[in-house]
Amino acid sequence: MIEQKKIIEPERVSCEVCFREIPLSEATSVKAIDYIVYYCGLDCYDKWKKQKAEPESSADD
Repeated sequence: MIEQKKIIEPERVSCEVCFREIPLSEATSVKAIDYIVYYCGLDCYDKWKKQKAEPESSADD
């Protein structure tokens, strides 16, 4: 009898910007203070970085 090998699915994470599920081995990560943020590619990383760089409008006006 031939023994079949079990197929193991790779661990997946969600992109911080587009929420697409990607294999952890292919994700780009940035270490934040208390957590790690994952991106599916440089385009999403650039979008996230631009969002963080833009000054937030104050809600007190």
